[in-house]
Amino acid sequence: MHFILDPEDPGAPQASTEGKPKHRRLRGGVVMAAPPASPDRTRLLQICLLLGILGEIRAEQIRYSVFEEQEEGSVVGNIAKDLGLAPRELVERGVRIVSRGRTQLFALNPRSGSLVTSGRIDREELCDRSPNCVTILEILLEDTVKILRVEVEIIDVNDNPPSFGTEQREIKVAENENPGTRFPLPEAFDPDVGVNCLQGYQLNSNGYFSLDVQSGADGIKYPELVLERALDREEEAVHHLVLTAFDGGDPVRSGTARILIILVDTNDNAPVFTQPKYHVSVRENVPVGTRLLTIIATDPDEGANGDVTYSFRKVRDKISQLFQLNSLSGDITILGDLDYEDSGFYDIDVEAHDGPGLRARSKVLVTVLDENDNAPEVTVTSLTSSVQETSSPGTVIALFNVHDSDSGGNGLVTCSISDNLPFTLEKTYENYYRLLTHRALDREEVSEYNITVTATDQGIPPLSTETYISLQVMDINDNPPTFPHASYSAYIPENNPRGASILSMTAQDPDSGDNALITYSLAEDTFQGAPLSSYVSINSNTGILYALRSFDYEQLRDLQLLVTASDSGDPPLSGNVSVSLFVLDQNDNVPEILYPTFPTDGSTGVELAPRSAESGYLVTKVVAVDRDSGQNAWLSYRLLKASEPGLFAVGLHTGEVRTARALLDRDALKQSLVVVVQDHGQPPLSATVTLTVAVADSIPDVLADLGSLKPSADPDDSGLTLYLVVAVAAVSCIFLAFVMVLLALKLRCWHKSRLLHAEGSRLAGVPASHFVGVDGVRAFLQTYSHEVSLTADSRKSHLIFPQPNYADTLISRESCEKSEPLLITQDLLETKGDLNLQVSQSYDRSYHTEI
Repeated sequence: MHFILDPEDPGAPQASTEGKPKHRRLRGGVVMAAPPASPDRTRLLQICLLLGILGEIRAEQIRYSVFEEQEEGSVVGNIAKDLGLAPRELVERGVRIVSRGRTQLFALNPRSGSLVTSGRIDREELCDRSPNCVTILEILLEDTVKILRVEVEIIDVNDNPPSFGTEQREIKVAENENPGTRFPLPEAFDPDVGVNCLQGYQLNSNGYFSLDVQSGADGIKYPELVLERALDREEEAVHHLVLTAFDGGDPVRSGTARILIILVDTNDNAPVFTQPKYHVSVRENVPVGTRLLTIIATDPDEGANGDVTYSFRKVRDKISQLFQLNSLSGDITILGDLDYEDSGFYDIDVEAHDGPGLRARSKVLVTVLDENDNAPEVTVTSLTSSVQETSSPGTVIALFNVHDSDSGGNGLVTCSISDNLPFTLEKTYENYYRLLTHRALDREEVSEYNITVTATDQGIPPLSTETYISLQVMDINDNPPTFPHASYSAYIPENNPRGASILSMTAQDPDSGDNALITYSLAEDTFQGAPLSSYVSINSNTGILYALRSFDYEQLRDLQLLVTASDSGDPPLSGNVSVSLFVLDQNDNVPEILYPTFPTDGSTGVELAPRSAESGYLVTKVVAVDRDSGQNAWLSYRLLKASEPGLFAVGLHTGEVRTARALLDRDALKQSLVVVVQDHGQPPLSATVTLTVAVADSIPDVLADLGSLKPSADPDDSGLTLYLVVAVAAVSCIFLAFVMVLLALKLRCWHKSRLLHAEGSRLAGVPASHFVGVDGVRAFLQTYSHEVSLTADSRKSHLIFPQPNYADTLISRESCEKSEPLLITQDLLETKGDLNLQVSQSYDRSYHTEI
């Protein structure tokens, strides 16, 4: 439905259909699309609708109007109705808009037959600031080939607020500018027309500026800023103003611009420090380059007038060496090492000045805080390097002073020494200490002390200093020499060379120097009637004991000595030790044959063995002794040679000569036996004895057998035989007398029979034999055994009686079972039937008997 409005009849009725756009027809058949309804306009549209209903206005051309900024598809006018056509006929008759190559703003709606907008229409873009904005369309009716001209007026709406060319405008004003001065402001622009365009300006409220709007000949309004009172840049350097431009639309639209009034400075202010005095504390030994503080001076001026630089005033060399001031930033940094001990406080004068030369002054007061950076110092004022070990407790060793350059707890010092030392520390005056002994010293325990005195402060962490004091303990002779053993035993083999070293003894003396210089000596004494110094001697310096003679075990078996060790102290001290010297036996004595013995006149004894003797009959016994001892005196007996082997045997340990079998008639009258006696020394020594055994029942038989012997051809043999016969007769007489005397003595000494029996048991194995001799008769104690020494010449025969104190020397069976070589030299010579009995001693002192 469209609306036709006749401007000549403002009271014409209007009609509207809900949901469809409203139109108004102007003079000449112009139809205008209604803008958004307002109370007055709504009333106007109602009038237009009423007039359209009452009658139809016809014109030569169609004219429409539409408000800008309508949405796409907004109805501009009903073309089908205005052409008197039904909407479907538009298509049938080929009604369309002829395009001229510019953007189409409108289009035909084939369903409703209406002219609608193709998009949003911006009047300011189409017509700029032109008061009237009309766009012309050409509609072609193809069936009649007719062109219909349609004008569409674009009606302005207040869709654009006034705007300034820039959002912010800076205006520089000298702070000493006079009041009343005018400053042009930027102009606003509003593309709308009519009442929708720019109408005026407003300025926000402020205390310095006002707004004055001037109108030009072209009607354009020009705003101006007027200074009302004097400015001060230091109070307010920038003034922020807001200029508002507004139009007359409904609703009213406006635009704003920020006006920055920047006051240009003049140097009317001197720099000012933030503090009249700066107090800062810093610890000593902070690293070089550490920022101490920043001084700040402000100058409300700007530019060169407000550029502040800093410097030291009345600078001293000490300050310039320790501190550095940055002239631009005002940073004060550490240039050198701060030491609390050098100075704990610094007063620094500083100044600030701006470009033109206005100045301000201030002070920086620097307090240096102490750090525990100094270890205590120990100064020894008096020192004793040595002290006697007998010094009493409380003896002063050293006097020293301690000092710490730090302050407070960092400078409080305590001294200490090790607890295990025999010393103590005593504080005397202020920081002076004495080192004292607190117990007796003993050089033999510790001869030198290295005393460490530790001085420690109370800082955190604590620092300490160690001082070393060396103390020598002087010796006194308070220790006698001592031997490591309570007694010594030394052994020396007999037959030692003179001057042989026996024993080395060393005494210890814990003292030092002359107090420990030891000399050795022997205590004076006698032994066997001779002084000990004739037996042994001792080296006074080394303590070595020497033999002065060759010892014989058989004469001297042990020697007791007392050795004295004396030091060289004043007075000297000494110590004694007993020494037992034992002589060790050597196998230096050959066995000594005690029985049988041989007379010195060269005669030979004969043992008798009856022909009726059975096996095991005891013929005689060889008795020997050895003056050595121990194994060297163990003896064994062996039958070395016999004229008739197998007839006799010798006891290995007893020396008994027994028959090994019964005697036969064919056995020779004279049997010769060689018995060897050997000890068990190393090397073993031996002796031999030759026995002659006569096989006969009685002495006359022996003589008869001897008479049958062939006389010697030697003239001397006849004289010898004569002497032998005489001797045998004399001996027989003497023997008979001796037997009678002996029987009487036996009756007297019957009470001694036990003792005599014990003495005689040593020779119990010796048989009772008959002795014949012409040279004399000798008694054989405790037995009636005797031997006859016979030769072919009876003049040289004699009777031998053994001594009663001969003893056997026996050795153990185990030692005797060892086979030892025995060297024996024996020559048995028989010449012309003579019996020559001779005793000889070999190189090894063995006895040999030649017959």
